[in-house]
Amino acid sequence: MQINGGWLDAAQQQASPNCDDRPAGAISLIVIHGISLPAGHFGSRYVHDLFLNQLNLAAHPDFHDLRDVCVSSHLLIRRDGQIEQFVPFDKRAWHAGVSSFQGRPVCNDYSVGIELEGTDKSGYRPEQYRQLARVCQCMMAQWQIPMAHIVGHSDIAPGRKTDPGEAFDWSGFRATLAKLVAQAV
Repeated sequence: MQINGGWLDAAQQQASPNCDDRPAGAISLIVIHGISLPAGHFGSRYVHDLFLNQLNLAAHPDFHDLRDVCVSSHLLIRRDGQIEQFVPFDKRAWHAGVSSFQGRPVCNDYSVGIELEGTDKSGYRPEQYRQLARVCQCMMAQWQIPMAHIVGHSDIAPGRKTDPGEAFDWSGFRATLAKLVAQAV
């Protein structure tokens, strides 16, 4: 797995209009999110369409609240482990909202956002954890990001966001990632 020209070679690529230029400075944070549309439903194109501003708001009553919402993430990891990329890493994706990490505000400026298809309580699949670990290992090597700078949305926006949620297995994920990092040395 490699990053070339801002794009992950292992990802299906579809450029979202919901991004802009990053301010100067290196990527130093990875933010993990959880998403499903509608809530608890998996495998549709709805998240994909949301990030591309193509979501049919009439397709489900829950979508009414998404009118005029412009969001994106760099990556989406589907339940089967498939990776989709919507924003090149050299651009700022609109994933974190009002946020701060270690006292530094506006996390979108210096982070990569990774969405996992899931919910706070439904849990995530082994395929997703494997792919997430592979992606994070690649990014850690690319930008010298320490493991402590891989956080959940809830960590950078406490009280406002809860994802990836209580069902996310942080210890298992970190153990898998540590093995990959050790093997790469």
